[in-house]
Amino acid sequence: MRHFITQHIAKQFTLFVYDYKFPDLAKITYNHLIKHADKYKVIPRFYVINFDDLSRTHRCNPISPAQMLEIADATESSRTIMLALNREWIKKVGDFWVESSINFVTAVFWFLRKYEDGKYCTLPHALELAALPYKDLFPVMAQEEEISILMDPFISAWQNNATEQLEGQIGSAKIGLARLSSPQLYYVLSGNDFTLDINNPAAPKIVVAGNNPQRQGIYGAVLSLYAERLLKQINQPGKLKSSVIVDEAPTIYIGGLDNHIGVARGRLCSTTLGIQDISQFRRDYGKEQADVIVNTCANIISGQVLGDSAKLMSDRIGKIMQDRQSISINSSDTSISNSTQLEVAIPPAKIANLSSGHFVGAIADTPQQEIERKTFSAKIINDHQAIANEEATYEEIPQIRTIDQSEVMDNYYQIKQDIKNLVQTELDKLKNDPAFAQNSTDNQTQSAVSL
Repeated sequence: MRHFITQHIAKQFTLFVYDYKFPDLAKITYNHLIKHADKYKVIPRFYVINFDDLSRTHRCNPISPAQMLEIADATESSRTIMLALNREWIKKVGDFWVESSINFVTAVFWFLRKYEDGKYCTLPHALELAALPYKDLFPVMAQEEEISILMDPFISAWQNNATEQLEGQIGSAKIGLARLSSPQLYYVLSGNDFTLDINNPAAPKIVVAGNNPQRQGIYGAVLSLYAERLLKQINQPGKLKSSVIVDEAPTIYIGGLDNHIGVARGRLCSTTLGIQDISQFRRDYGKEQADVIVNTCANIISGQVLGDSAKLMSDRIGKIMQDRQSISINSSDTSISNSTQLEVAIPPAKIANLSSGHFVGAIADTPQQEIERKTFSAKIINDHQAIANEEATYEEIPQIRTIDQSEVMDNYYQIKQDIKNLVQTELDKLKNDPAFAQNSTDNQTQSAVSL
């Protein structure tokens, strides 16, 4: 990944880098931006998302109201966050319970987007709103007409005392979202230090999103949402060339990744995915989606891999005509036969035993820049001492702010209070509405009769 980062920066790309083992790639990105900053027409700003060290992270709201223009945007975001939190759901897309949870989160997102023009439209506020008791949540959300079709099944189940069905529809969503409730996450997700349109000609950016292998289940879900919203922003005409580099791609779920790869390359958006093994990718994305993503990529480069990954690479490189010679010896003479036979260029067994630094692959060309040898088997030559010397001079990622735990906790409690105030305000309005009071009386009578 080092060379993809350094060469893209040297060629004036804007970047989004997912750093699974933060800050390994972040330091490379930051220092090469310093080195090549003079090559850009407008020097990109460097931003970091990091949930472990709040003094070295920027704050960004992934569901900012300015970027959520239609309810379809809320649907895409809710699908991404729910599938990222519940990876087994990826293979169950279309299932009633899965789609019910996604619809519920969509309704929560869009309600906050419409309420007072998105005043509280952040992921932390959505988590707090979704966690409310049904008796407070449903009357408030029912006021928004644009989500009525999404909320009707839940409200109907609640009014008919179908508690088990309601918990099956919504409970999984609430349990998954509850895992994201922490002061550190709330602090980063509720700010607006930058927007995700990294290839904006007027304000180019290089963004590094850092994960932590020990907390990848939680951090990865949030970073999935960042990545999904970012791809939506950069896949537009008339923008700067951009690069999305995802190390250890199976550790986050990016909705619509296959479509982005196929469409965005025409808009100068490069996508680089790092995968340990195709079986890992299929496990986390589902076989169909993983295969589509891999086959959509025009270039594929592989080091030593085993099993299906080795066979995939062997098939991708293809077959070539190879010379064969056979010798037949008997008591009277010796005969030699020469022939050609179509066989695989690089057998899976050879790929399974590649030495470190040796790669095989297939690359794409263009009509203007044709490549004679599009498949290769070669050793990548690195000057390891020069790289080590360069890394020794790297600057640390600078501290962005000085912050103490009290500020983080104040922000955490303020978000909780915001939702309490919102709900109380709306419930007070409803109590003063004669129509609501009559409906409440009718519902209580109906419940008493059914009991």
